[in-house]
Amino acid sequence: MMEFTLWGMAGNLMLAARWTVLLALIAFAGGGACGLLLLGLRLAGQRQLTAVIDLYIEIIQGTPLLMQLFMVFFGLPLFGIDVSPWLAASVTLTLYTSAYLVEIWGGCVAAIPRGQWHAGASLGMTYTQQLREIVLPQALRIAIAPTVGFLVQVVKSTALTSIIGLIELTKVGNMLTNSTFRPFPIYGMVALLYFAMCFPLTWYARKLERQHQRKTNR
Repeated sequence: MMEFTLWGMAGNLMLAARWTVLLALIAFAGGGACGLLLLGLRLAGQRQLTAVIDLYIEIIQGTPLLMQLFMVFFGLPLFGIDVSPWLAASVTLTLYTSAYLVEIWGGCVAAIPRGQWHAGASLGMTYTQQLREIVLPQALRIAIAPTVGFLVQVVKSTALTSIIGLIELTKVGNMLTNSTFRPFPIYGMVALLYFAMCFPLTWYARKLERQHQRKTNR
């Protein structure tokens, strides 16, 4: 039951924001796991497998997220698969996140100088040992800042899931606006809540970026 006083609407929006946070965490955790798997397969160096992964990345990055949501939400039922808004949103955002994290993390691995690889090879390390002991620990430090920064994008992208009926922050804002005809204060509160969720992540990402830059300049 929604309350239409200013404080009541703010309370409803804050309750809805927890679903936005939960969806972002699901997408980030699932996308991170898939992205790590795809990165490992990509680094394995098999040409055909790498080509398939690159095609997957191009498709995800080259199409609007909203279209991807529609394809999952309306497409899978054509094959007899019942898809709820939560499942469609979680799957779509997980795929979306994984495609971008593969590129972010792959770029961080590529940023490690080739001399580091050669040093590991001169010590008799295998490719896997070089990757595990030398390259990935350094790439991880580089990857933290852009990864945290991308989480901000994931949080904001959850707003699109309101189109398929998921009850999250933007959807509740739309519902309150349709009931009260007071769009400015409602969407103003929605914007403030998104800002409250995203600004700490943005600030932390910038802090990590500055720390990495100072270490690099030493």
